[in-house]
Amino acid sequence: MQQYWVIGGEYRDTSFKSPASGREEWIGPFDSFEQAKKEWARLAWSTVDDATTRYRIESMDPDESPPCTD
Repeated sequence: MQQYWVIGGEYRDTSFKSPASGREEWIGPFDSFEQAKKEWARLAWSTVDDATTRYRIESMDPDESPPCTD
């Protein structure tokens, strides 16, 4: 069963590669994309004036191993 996470937060600059706190926030999991989108919209609108804050939705299947990042 797919699970959805809202990932992001405040970053050091607008390249959005380095989180300001050293780690991205992970909110979830959500059982549906619609639930995750609702939380994403809430977070995105609450930080709409912050140029270095961004959130995205990621999906994962907990029954599969995570992709290799090497």
